[in-house]
Amino acid sequence: MSLKNNVTIITGASTGIGEELAYQLADQGAHLVLTARRVAELERVAKKIAARAAAKGTKGTKGTKVIVVSADVAVQADCKKIIDTAIAEFGRIDTLVNNAGMTMWAKFEDIQDVDMLARIMQVNYMGSVYCTYFALPHLKASKGRIVGVASLTGLLGVPTRTGYAASKHAMRGFFDSLRIELADAGVSVTMIYPGFVATGIRENATGADGKPSLIDPVDQAGVMSVAECTALIVQALKNRKREEVMTLKGKLGQWLKLIAPDVIDGMAKKAVEGNQKFVEGK
Repeated sequence: MSLKNNVTIITGASTGIGEELAYQLADQGAHLVLTARRVAELERVAKKIAARAAAKGTKGTKGTKVIVVSADVAVQADCKKIIDTAIAEFGRIDTLVNNAGMTMWAKFEDIQDVDMLARIMQVNYMGSVYCTYFALPHLKASKGRIVGVASLTGLLGVPTRTGYAASKHAMRGFFDSLRIELADAGVSVTMIYPGFVATGIRENATGADGKPSLIDPVDQAGVMSVAECTALIVQALKNRKREEVMTLKGKLGQWLKLIAPDVIDGMAKKAVEGNQKFVEGK
């Protein structure tokens, strides 16, 4: 279960869950390949890891090696570059964390350019598919781990998140199927289903006009900290868990959806309406 010297790729590592995951895995001695579009932010994360290592000395992250790769996971060639760079540097891949993602905040009927949904699907779903495709031979060789960071919207429908929910449902279907294919290969597939987490992703959610909304529509009172969320992810991947549903409501929601689906729909509608009132100050 030790992650010391574990060669781990983290997509979307420049902020939020990906950034915090880099810190927590570095603390456990993993070697990291950090990737996102913004190389300056990746370098900031890498420098912070080095500073933490220096401060902790041999008891902390000393010996951890970190490289950064600027890439857009929506582009197949970029995903191949991530994997090729990791192999060139470390000679193997032990863990792939498919974390990069984008979200939205708009009713479907209000969307001005429906192509925004294609971009969300390309980043959230195809980005995970591309990275996994190129990494899989190396993960089979190391009997490694695949992690997909989805969302509770990958289990339930949520209004104003139609395209986002579709992409996370797609991730679930893909990785659940892949898990079965890899059952005899020694490669584990772990799906992560967080609720609302204080990452900042919602502030950059795509609005109806296709531009970042710059407003977080969620009341922060019930939001999980990124450190807590990431700690659960680390334990799940260490233990090669099948999945990690992070909230009690999410766990109960899966059962309620089977026996009282209308109740779940009503709860999702009420939650979004409550967040809308929060934004409007009502």
